[in-house]
Amino acid sequence: MAMVPWRGISCCLSAAALYFLGRASGRDAEILNSVSRVNQLRELAKLLDEEILPLVVAISGRVGSETPISCEFSGLRGVIVEETAEQHFLKHNENGSWIQDSALMLSMSKEVPWYLGDGTDRVRVVGARGATGFVLPVGSEAFEESGRSIVRGTLDYLQGLKMLGVKRIERVLPVGTSLTVVGEAAKDDVGTIRIQRPTKGPFYVSPKTIDELIANLGKWARWYKCASMGLTLFGVYLIANHAIRYIMERRHRNEIQKRVLAAAAKMSGQDNGGEIADNLDGAKRERSMPDLCVICLEQEYNSVFVPCGHMCCCTACSSHLTSCPLCRRQIERAVKTFRH
Repeated sequence: MAMVPWRGISCCLSAAALYFLGRASGRDAEILNSVSRVNQLRELAKLLDEEILPLVVAISGRVGSETPISCEFSGLRGVIVEETAEQHFLKHNENGSWIQDSALMLSMSKEVPWYLGDGTDRVRVVGARGATGFVLPVGSEAFEESGRSIVRGTLDYLQGLKMLGVKRIERVLPVGTSLTVVGEAAKDDVGTIRIQRPTKGPFYVSPKTIDELIANLGKWARWYKCASMGLTLFGVYLIANHAIRYIMERRHRNEIQKRVLAAAAKMSGQDNGGEIADNLDGAKRERSMPDLCVICLEQEYNSVFVPCGHMCCCTACSSHLTSCPLCRRQIERAVKTFRH
């Protein structure tokens, strides 16, 4: 049995990691619950004049821009557009069979100045792509098959490739999308209000409301803590079970070794006067116990050898104990002696 209960320790370490994740999620939920909520964007200018800066707020509104981007594939108008193109093909692997693979051909990103508006005012949003919860929805996804010309197909085949086509994905943040932003509100040099990542604090850009964000973080915090408790209990069980089995096995081995040492000393005739006296009572006790092989613990032992600590074993087991150079000669001699 392994000395260290790695499975139990791994469970306990995983439980600790989940516990800290749960605490972090719970702390984020508390922070979001404590930020100032702005019901109407026109109130934000008054808050900036009255509150002590930096001011972290939660605002909601619809995406807008003076110069929106017209998307080529989806036809949408957006403020952030990401385009990717992947070449998909088949190639030969080491076994000579064809496997599918892809390579990135194009990755392009565009963004124009944009704001959130609710009919009462506008607030410019800066650095949204680095915010928590921000995901660009897919506006268009298409697959263009490669041409089937004989010359191109022959050249690709000689290179170990079969071109399948190009997959184009267009991700867009469309104008008119409802968003909730949690961040630091500030004014630039010309007095325009913007919301950005705070030096210290939360920064969220999400289609969910502030209440939905708090509820979601609280749910994850509870899940992490429950999972942490379950893994802790399971890990403690594994460690305790391992320790109990190890103690019982050591005790069992010690009892067998004491019995075998007494039998080995008596049968080999190596015990001196004091040892004979000490072992007599033990030998008497051993008569009432079966003489089992210490290796398999099933058959009676018929060989005894001591040089490296391998004690009494049966003929079947002794044939496998040849790794110790001190025992190799002793095994054959002991087996031959006790057979006669």
